[in-house]
Amino acid sequence: MGTALVYHEDMMVSRLLWDDPECRIECPERLAAALDGLRQYGLEQRCLRLVAREASEEELGLVHSPEYVALVQRTQALSKEELQVLSGQYDAVYFHPSTFHCARLAAGAALQLVDAVLTGAAHNGLALVRPPGHHSQRAAANGFCVFNNVAIAAEHAKWKHGLHRILIVDWDVHHGQGIQYIFEDDPSVLYFSWHRYEHGHFWPFLQESNVDAVGRGQGRGFTVNLPWNQVGMGNADYLAAFLHTLLPLAFEVTFRWGLSRADDPCLLIVPPQRKRVVIRFTCFDPELVLVSAGFDSAIGDPEGQMRATPECFAHLTQLLQVLANGRVCAVLEGGYHLESLAKSVCMMVQALLGDPVPPLSGPMVPCRSALESIHSVRMTQAPYWMSLQKQDVATVLSPGSHSPDGTLATLLPGGPTCEAAATTLSSFLDPLHLCPIPPIRTAVALTVPDATLPLPPGVLCQEGSAPREETEAWARLYRSLAQDEALDALGKLLYLFDRILDGQVSSGITATPASAAEAILDVAIRRALCHRAQRLFCVALGQLDWPPDLADDGRILWLNIGGKEAVASSMFHISTPLPRTTGGFLSCVLGLVLPLAYGFQPDLVLVALGPAHGLQNPHAALLAAMLRGPAGGRVLALIGEESTPQLASTLARVLHGEAPPNLGPFLMASPEDIQALLHLRAQLEPRWKMLQVAGEALGSGGSEPAAQSQPTARPFPAAPPGPPFWVA
Repeated sequence: MGTALVYHEDMMVSRLLWDDPECRIECPERLAAALDGLRQYGLEQRCLRLVAREASEEELGLVHSPEYVALVQRTQALSKEELQVLSGQYDAVYFHPSTFHCARLAAGAALQLVDAVLTGAAHNGLALVRPPGHHSQRAAANGFCVFNNVAIAAEHAKWKHGLHRILIVDWDVHHGQGIQYIFEDDPSVLYFSWHRYEHGHFWPFLQESNVDAVGRGQGRGFTVNLPWNQVGMGNADYLAAFLHTLLPLAFEVTFRWGLSRADDPCLLIVPPQRKRVVIRFTCFDPELVLVSAGFDSAIGDPEGQMRATPECFAHLTQLLQVLANGRVCAVLEGGYHLESLAKSVCMMVQALLGDPVPPLSGPMVPCRSALESIHSVRMTQAPYWMSLQKQDVATVLSPGSHSPDGTLATLLPGGPTCEAAATTLSSFLDPLHLCPIPPIRTAVALTVPDATLPLPPGVLCQEGSAPREETEAWARLYRSLAQDEALDALGKLLYLFDRILDGQVSSGITATPASAAEAILDVAIRRALCHRAQRLFCVALGQLDWPPDLADDGRILWLNIGGKEAVASSMFHISTPLPRTTGGFLSCVLGLVLPLAYGFQPDLVLVALGPAHGLQNPHAALLAAMLRGPAGGRVLALIGEESTPQLASTLARVLHGEAPPNLGPFLMASPEDIQALLHLRAQLEPRWKMLQVAGEALGSGGSEPAAQSQPTARPFPAAPPGPPFWVA
């Protein structure tokens, strides 16, 4: 299985036939630019290329009314003047004699991609389509969109493939109100959209684009709107939205009261003596992720006026790949700056292919307006999602938090100085290049090679070792490295480590004897600092302590998960107990580990699983997978020799770009885990701004006040998921 790329040249036929300043940006050159970029960087050739088919009228009918489909079909025979009159009946829409054919191809491409992924022909993929779809409604075209490609794909996945949990992530800069309307009462689809809103003063000028639109009926809590109330949102803002809003919801067990239905997939038995009211423990954990991939939210786009660089979309994609066993289907929506669009598409495809992605550049400090929006979403959604309850620190934002300002004008077309705009934008896009793929993406170095170890294709089982003299020179510093077994492990570590630091290998796994684990970790840290690594993020689990005599000078960020208490000895020396539940572990990863990693921007990540580390294989794999992004894929995992071969194999797979296995039964974070997280965040936020989620101190001063009319959260028990149980 690989990455599917679905498109059809015919989708470039439709174009605007009259002068319309609002619609002219949606042009065939958008698709051509994206395809040319993929070909230029050799990415198209690495994908499974599929030629899009037309969606049938029956498939279009999954979302759209027969009358509306028939109306669009009739446009094939209309004159230019008739097309212009019909187009004027809709908001920001133009029709062309080929629109029906192109729009059916666009919807069909999304369906073809979903079929390929759900049947196992591909693992993930991208459908390059036009016209876009996320604004289209049941009986109306809207915002360049004719048929709602992603909504049709979601309904198709449910009805043809029997899926019950689908996540739609809409990162287009415009609100996809069409998708929201279609699924607002449907708890099988979780719709997340961020969009330029500016307190309702940006298109489509809808109140239901605001944070308080959460869905209806059984779908309440399954519509999540994150409105951006200023332009200029950048990489840190987008990452903060994912870490503190989207991903906690996607992983969570949701608890829902509701009237049961005869076709309810959670309904097993209806005892006649019981009322048909159930409380269900349902793990939303999506079976499929659909992305409405609009790149008008990238830097340079005249519609979005945002600052996120193209490589940011590779990081967002990589974070989504830990969900749904990696089954991510992206469908192109907007994007109107051709160069920014092309490079953003390339970055996304590189991530889908499993390649290391370039580290993010620039300061990772979310702006105040973004944090206000994130806080508002968390407060509004808290009644429906346990992971958002009681986890916000009362934060007063420092004046140093950047704020979008007039300097953005120099980045965007139409600003006061067009010549300066072109120069400044080029300074962001010209040096951008795809992260070079090392000759070896992943290597495994074991002291006793295991020929039966199940490794994915392309993972190297390393047999080399550092020169004996060099290994012994390091070993003399540590009594625990005197034995031959420890020397062999150290030699393999040094050899693999040098290859990672030299760019020959992207990531690796090495085994260490339990008695020498601390010493070998100490050598790894010192070796990195001697070898041009300026910033090293070390995540130590189990019985591993801060190396003695190591300067706390800001070059090393040490996080021990497994300490006795939550404490920050300094801003770079942090310890926290190992969370006792899956929910606690996820809160730790999303609310502490990743914000620290992205804020620190390391050259290299060390993940050390020491003695008694306490992690199950899926949890260790998730941690390693999510740490691939901050350091551009350069991750070295140290595991104990006593670890099972399955752990080495699982880590090798995720470091090679595969999705981590499912975490299994879900327990909510314990009060002790939540308290430890809040305690550390309160200490660390002054230095590590990515930890901020904007707490209650912003409730009165933020742009969007927290909704006061939402119901009080019900205190559900921390219990594993199981079959539904009945209450009178």
